[in-house]
Amino acid sequence: GVTGVQTCALPICAWLAVSLAAVFLFACKTEPKQQPDNYIVVEGNTMGTYYRVTYADSAGRDFSADIDALLKQINLEISTYIDSSTISRFNKAEYMIDLGIDLEAGSTDNRHFWTCWWKGLEMYQKSGGAFDPTIMPLVNYWGFGYTEKRAVTKADTAAIDSLLQFVGLNKVVLEKGPPAILRKSLPGVQLDFSALGQGYGVDAIAEFLEGREVKHYLVDIGGEQRAKGNSSRGDAWRIGISVPQEGADKQDIITSFPLENLSVNTSGNYRNYYDVEGVKYGHTISPFTGFPQKSNLLSATIFAKDCLTADVWATSCMVLGPEKAMQLVRQQPEMEALFVLGTEDGGMKLEYTPGLKKFFK
Repeated sequence: GVTGVQTCALPICAWLAVSLAAVFLFACKTEPKQQPDNYIVVEGNTMGTYYRVTYADSAGRDFSADIDALLKQINLEISTYIDSSTISRFNKAEYMIDLGIDLEAGSTDNRHFWTCWWKGLEMYQKSGGAFDPTIMPLVNYWGFGYTEKRAVTKADTAAIDSLLQFVGLNKVVLEKGPPAILRKSLPGVQLDFSALGQGYGVDAIAEFLEGREVKHYLVDIGGEQRAKGNSSRGDAWRIGISVPQEGADKQDIITSFPLENLSVNTSGNYRNYYDVEGVKYGHTISPFTGFPQKSNLLSATIFAKDCLTADVWATSCMVLGPEKAMQLVRQQPEMEALFVLGTEDGGMKLEYTPGLKKFFK
């Protein structure tokens, strides 16, 4: 459990896998690769990044087509880059979208969308609004959304203030029906599940594998990972920690962690940003100010049972900043955190919860 905070100053610190503002695209069909001891690897592209699924199966079953189909369906529900997706239909609607389902009857239609919606609402409440899925208008303004990718050469405070009126998950109300209706209070309100999508995709694949009694796997979408059982070496899966500096090679490893029946996600701004006249604008937008969040928290890594939880908490930590974030994380008994902080002299240091102390001896 998390009962305190440990601090460690290092000349080089770490990041795991940056949680980018995901570009949701269809998965690309790939053929599996056979690994030693019946371990199979399925690889492809999805959500604007790669995916890699490694699993052990004595029968040698090929799940590549199933995984592709699953990722495709997820995108059809939560991708803002697909015009006909469920989330895009809501964003384009003036006031509401009727999904034509009966939640009380356990309808599975749009289940990916609903899972992300409920998780986003839960995290919005727990974080005091720091995690806000209605951030979409501001993400688009800063050039990190589904609209034209562009750097903001000069921030327009008046324009940002006008967009803030559309931000706040309290502006979206679910009417359970039947049928279930999702209603917005203003036409300009839009949802963005990019801080949820990759983590949710990882969990969906993991649950698919577990449903087929796969006992050893590692699911990786863009660096967001969930593991169970053992690797082909016969021991725990390990995830590497690389140098958190601009231009650093991702293979520059400073340390590593075993990932034993856990998920991990890291959020940071040092890889996904615009540099305008020497000023860096990161992709983590504060729903409170409308501007990219700035603090000495360079990256936040969260270990949790499921990857969706790790995903939303890592993003929330980047918005909250190190002090408030660590306070919140300490209240979560089944979670561990690793923060990389910038120091005044240009160096870096680590802050982490006690459960990670053994990895920094």
